[in-house]
Amino acid sequence: MPGKVNPVMSEMLMQVAMRAIGNDATVTAAGTTGLGELNVAIPVMADALLESIELLGNGARAFADKCVKGIEADEERCGELIEKSLMLCTALAPKIGYDKAAALAKKAHEQRKTVRQVAEEMGLKDLDRLLDVRSMT
Repeated sequence: MPGKVNPVMSEMLMQVAMRAIGNDATVTAAGTTGLGELNVAIPVMADALLESIELLGNGARAFADKCVKGIEADEERCGELIEKSLMLCTALAPKIGYDKAAALAKKAHEQRKTVRQVAEEMGLKDLDRLLDVRSMT
């Protein structure tokens, strides 16, 4: 079902990642023996690496096709969450300083207000430009 969270697919991707981590440990252990110079450990290293490449490629493709394909951002909800985020105070730090920006964030959190609301109460100007998240990305 495209566009929906598929717990089976995320579990599959976790298993693929676990196997790749195990293969990385194999490559690391084989590389630390010093046997690579004699070509004794190279076959196990190559096998582990190639298996990881294949598993990660197939896993990413399956996850994209069965889980990611069809997902669309809810732009209105994203905008609400950004506006409520206390991280916006970091954009004010260059103008008002780190300590004041941190105090502003703390006040916004305590009063359950947005950074913009508290900044407006403080009389800060040019907030549309300062808090423009598109320019931050």
